[in-house]
Amino acid sequence: MRQNRWNDKEAQARVDAAGSDPADQTLALRVYSSRIIGADPDLVMHGGGNTSVKTERKDLFGNLQKVLHVKGSGWDLDTLEAPGLPGVRLAPLLEMRKLDALSDEDMVNMQRSNLLDSSAPNPSVETLLHAFLPHNFVDHTHATAFLALANLPDAEAAIHEIFGDRLAVVPYIMPGFALAKKAAEVFDANPDCEGLILLKHGHFTFGATARESYDKVIEHTNMVEEWLAARANGRSFDLTVQRDRSIPDADLAAPVLPLLRGAIGRLRGAHHASAPRPVVMDVRSGEAIDAFLHRGDLEQLAQRGVASPDHVIRTKGRMLVLGKQDLASGREGIQARVDEFAKAYHAMFDAQNQRVGGGKVMLEPHPCVAWVEGLGIIGIGKDASAAAAAADIAEQTVEVMTLGEAAGGFRPIGPDDLFDMEYWSLEQAKLAKAAAKPFTGQVVAVTGGAGAIGLATAKAFAREGAAIALIDFNAEACKAAAAAIGPNCLAVVADLTAKGAADKAVAEIVERFGGLDVLVSNAGAAIQGMLLDFDEDTLRSSFELNFFSHLAMARAAARVFAAQEHGGQMLFNVSKQAVNPGKGFGAYGLPKAATFFLVRQLALELGGSGVRVNGVNADRIRSGLLTDDFIKSRAEARGVSASDYMAGNLLKAEVEAHHVADAFMALAKSERTTAHVITVDGGNIEAALR
Repeated sequence: MRQNRWNDKEAQARVDAAGSDPADQTLALRVYSSRIIGADPDLVMHGGGNTSVKTERKDLFGNLQKVLHVKGSGWDLDTLEAPGLPGVRLAPLLEMRKLDALSDEDMVNMQRSNLLDSSAPNPSVETLLHAFLPHNFVDHTHATAFLALANLPDAEAAIHEIFGDRLAVVPYIMPGFALAKKAAEVFDANPDCEGLILLKHGHFTFGATARESYDKVIEHTNMVEEWLAARANGRSFDLTVQRDRSIPDADLAAPVLPLLRGAIGRLRGAHHASAPRPVVMDVRSGEAIDAFLHRGDLEQLAQRGVASPDHVIRTKGRMLVLGKQDLASGREGIQARVDEFAKAYHAMFDAQNQRVGGGKVMLEPHPCVAWVEGLGIIGIGKDASAAAAAADIAEQTVEVMTLGEAAGGFRPIGPDDLFDMEYWSLEQAKLAKAAAKPFTGQVVAVTGGAGAIGLATAKAFAREGAAIALIDFNAEACKAAAAAIGPNCLAVVADLTAKGAADKAVAEIVERFGGLDVLVSNAGAAIQGMLLDFDEDTLRSSFELNFFSHLAMARAAARVFAAQEHGGQMLFNVSKQAVNPGKGFGAYGLPKAATFFLVRQLALELGGSGVRVNGVNADRIRSGLLTDDFIKSRAEARGVSASDYMAGNLLKAEVEAHHVADAFMALAKSERTTAHVITVDGGNIEAALR
């Protein structure tokens, strides 16, 4: 059951913070109720909803004009703020209802030309529907329960059974001008209704106040949930507690996910006539998902369609199904199913493109959701955010399909409507504007990720679009560092000197993102002391961390690279100590010298499979041993200031962690460079590699 989250004190606090302008106060309530709607993913999955409010504002000449504030493109309800509700002059919008027809492009242009702020985001594509309804507050949601109801084969009869005349029914029409006109006509014929249900689509409520409309959202949704539960053996659900990323069979995930990821990456590359383009994966599991994957009608459901038309943009219209027999066949079985999916998508596109008169450019033909027996459902996307969105929607779709089938059948929009939505001109325009960053789709693992150099490097790759895994032995620091990067960063707590730790760490990354593309092997510690005075255990422990952990990570990463078959990269933090020994640092320099050789040896052994191996020699970076106290003592010993000590190089400038990160990034982008080590020390002739 949906919780009513309205809180008078919280609502009033929003109003008080808005100032004395009545319009701003009204907008503040609109923001508040929008956010509590968005806080429940069962109501609005990934932008699957919009809200609006009508108010009055003065123009430049002091004249009052009616304004519609409606959710803008790029904003989600759970994080909405006032700028995400651009104001549009209402009168011109209402005039548009007199038109017989209006293209999507002209509609968008008309809406933008009537924005109060020309720099505001595009108003929702359903702006006109909000405008044509006479109420001050309008809420549009895509609740899981309503999607199950709206996709029943005899949805109108079920709606009448639940609501009587309280809800009016709007037939399915694509979002835009035609839908807005039809919805307004339905409302005009049923002016006493409490809301609208758009078949195959979603739910509208409205009211004179924010609370009146919001209360109806919750009440109506709970009525549908109760009706469905009575037909599904009391089944209840709550997507706020989903996102179970635990893998039921880790031994199955380790080989399967990289093979699937590699097959899809090659398919994307072939579509663009380029090298493989990797994807990011997001695996979900749990009892409900496992039960769903054991249904006898899985293959039919996989081709049935989507729970809401706009989902097709993120998930495509069908799912890839991998059964145990496919998985048992290994690379050949998985590749065959991916190729079958692509072939079917090509055939669908050709037939549908001919139906609409041609002119469409085919999107990438890879699956965006996979149902994998023994593993779970997998969201597949160009980056971690897209994969998470696909997985979230796939979880909701499992509920919609299960409930729908229990209540009479899941019968969403058909192939023609599905194609029209997927290849909708407005969505195509958005895709055309989206420029991919250099490491979009790639998974980057950084060891020693909570340290200065590791974190700076991870942030640099994240800015360039990569999904990040931070590996560090300090649990608290690792989790804090990952949180600082964002939700698409995985914290892997591991002591890489322990036996099997590297394999386990890489397995965690594969389970979370599906594979690995770049290993930044950065973990290390500079143990100080005279070499001849060290006991053997201390020296061996230095080798475990500063050499053998790098070798172990390289081996684990190489196995994933081999399964994916699209190359990969290894980047090592070597240190100037490998070529320019410093007094008292022998226990550090010896394993670093071995790591220097490791770079070149691995480059030699892995180059034939497209794996590049490079390194960075850095010096005097404020991290690890180089604490403020240590810097002060070294400076005093040399009779210089701390700043002069840190800038003791040819350039007379301190080298910082982000400079090392820049070097790693430069190597990662150098597509024809391998077996190379860059020196980042501000200039130290004794450490020069020549």
